[in-house]
Amino acid sequence: MFRKLFKGFRNFMMIDTHIHLDDKSYFDDLEEVINRADEHGVKGALIPGADPKDLPRAVEICEKYDHIFFAIGVHPYHVEDFDIEYLKSFATHPKCIAVGECGLDYYRLSDSEEAKVEEKKIQKKVFIAQIKLAIELNKPLIIHIRDASQDSKELLIEHDAKKVGGVLHCYNASDILLQLDTHGFYFGIGGVLTFKNAKKLVEVLPKIPLQKILLETDGPYLTPHPYRGKRNEPAYVSLVLSKISELLNIDEDKLETIINKNTNTLFKEFEKEIY
Repeated sequence: MFRKLFKGFRNFMMIDTHIHLDDKSYFDDLEEVINRADEHGVKGALIPGADPKDLPRAVEICEKYDHIFFAIGVHPYHVEDFDIEYLKSFATHPKCIAVGECGLDYYRLSDSEEAKVEEKKIQKKVFIAQIKLAIELNKPLIIHIRDASQDSKELLIEHDAKKVGGVLHCYNASDILLQLDTHGFYFGIGGVLTFKNAKKLVEVLPKIPLQKILLETDGPYLTPHPYRGKRNEPAYVSLVLSKISELLNIDEDKLETIINKNTNTLFKEFEKEIY
């Protein structure tokens, strides 16, 4: 399957900047997943913090594999588990290189208007705390935004997130968020770009400066075409690179070089460890 899909095993040096390798879906075959990634040119990976309960597993993986790093953070869906002292207890680990994924997600708010107001308030409070933590630790942010572009942009600017910058994970094609380019933020492009219904992202992609694009999968979710519906994994980063190359009419090798430089600028530890 993979041999037919990935063109000639060229000497890629891609980095998956957002992959949940600590997810239970990888428990049984993590070694094979990592080996496949390596075979297809994915030489580095970053495990974001989403559910705090998964952090010990992320640390375990990163201690086993030199080219894998992790971030500390709490996803908006897990704000009830936010404990800043718990996050800080992992912050000094040498493989911890970012804070997130944190942010705002208004997609699953309650129906009641009163409840919505309270839920947004809690999400914002936890988001602001993680922005401040990133600045305190001098680590870049990994930002999750869904149906909350304006509020997210305002909080990032208001709380001086440009001091550390970061990446807008699974970039949701908002013109509003493009303005964060000048505040030190990069744009994570994943398998969604290959979806037939990704018209907005396809339209916005040319507006993103090449020097601000990063690659990601968000595995085990959002598997790119033609494997949509199956578990996602780092090896599929090549599909994302190919789609960007096609849409922007840029040679894949040249594009990979540019994106590697972007990744190493934001996450300097990859350059030290991999290149």
